[in-house]
Amino acid sequence: MRRRIKKKVWIAIIILILIIIAIISGVKYYKHVNSIPYKLEKKGYSKEEVDIITSLDANKVDDILNLEYQKDLTTFLKEDYFIYENLANYIDYKNKNNDKSISEIIALVNVGRNQDFYTNVQKTDTSKENLMLVNKYNSLDKDFKFDDIVDVSIQHCYGSQKIRKEVYDKFKEMFNAAKKENLTIIINSSYRTYDYQKGLWERYADTNGEDWADSYAARAGHSEHQTGLAIDVTTYGVVKQEDFETTDEFKWLQEHAHEYGFILRYPKDKENITGYDYE
Repeated sequence: MRRRIKKKVWIAIIILILIIIAIISGVKYYKHVNSIPYKLEKKGYSKEEVDIITSLDANKVDDILNLEYQKDLTTFLKEDYFIYENLANYIDYKNKNNDKSISEIIALVNVGRNQDFYTNVQKTDTSKENLMLVNKYNSLDKDFKFDDIVDVSIQHCYGSQKIRKEVYDKFKEMFNAAKKENLTIIINSSYRTYDYQKGLWERYADTNGEDWADSYAARAGHSEHQTGLAIDVTTYGVVKQEDFETTDEFKWLQEHAHEYGFILRYPKDKENITGYDYE
């Protein structure tokens, strides 16, 4: 009788152990199949891709889980200038432009070039002062003008020019540094009002058509010249603006302009991004 009881007890214990093991295994399996790595792998992502994706914060990972598998996703994520909020636009633009590299797509989308110029225009945030963005997607009001626009000395320019005081101060530093090397940098265009820019663009359009005008001049409200932060420069003896790049002054500017806060705004081979011909 005792042997039978002992046997039944052992059987009950074994059954209980098996039930516990089954429960533990079931819980582990449930957690596994409901884990983010498993769900990502089921979508088609490799272990390496899963590691990259799961390094993002939880909300972003949830967003990705709601997307179909994207073969270029982690390539986008690893790019230096990747902006997560632009992810859907990157993917959409890539699907429509398979000939473009991931780096190029990120650059284009980040500046709004996944849309036509002068579409989805937003008002420029002028509170950012000299960090404000003015281009074919960001515009200034007709009456916008900084209070510190000053006259430029005839020593530094052709004609009558005005510019923001901060810019003029930095330009004079640059001008003097170039002078020490017997080089002369002259401003030939600087601050422009909204109305001046409007008239300039319209003259270009009347003469050569709107497409040509858009490649050489901003439409009113979209010109960086209205900010008082932009200058066009040349040097003595240059008749055609395109000849300036053959001068020693241009070569010097390429090496030193950034030291004074200036950049070449419309570089060669970047027309699709800037919207303007090389200047």
